[in-house]
Amino acid sequence: MLPTPVQARLAVEAGVLARLAPLCRGPGDVIGVDRFGASAPGRELMREYGFSTANVCQRALALLGQKGI
Repeated sequence: MLPTPVQARLAVEAGVLARLAPLCRGPGDVIGVDRFGASAPGRELMREYGFSTANVCQRALALLGQKGI
């Protein structure tokens, strides 16, 4: 668990979410893949799963905005 003062938590993980998701409980968000078997070009999969720069920035800014940071 992250220290209590950390109020904006965003985990970005293209692997197993089970390791990072608990760190983001409470004030946080997770971008990740919790299944396997998808088949497509890598860039297409990453975009589909939310790993685009725009999405990560948008979700991080949303967390910061919720905390008034």
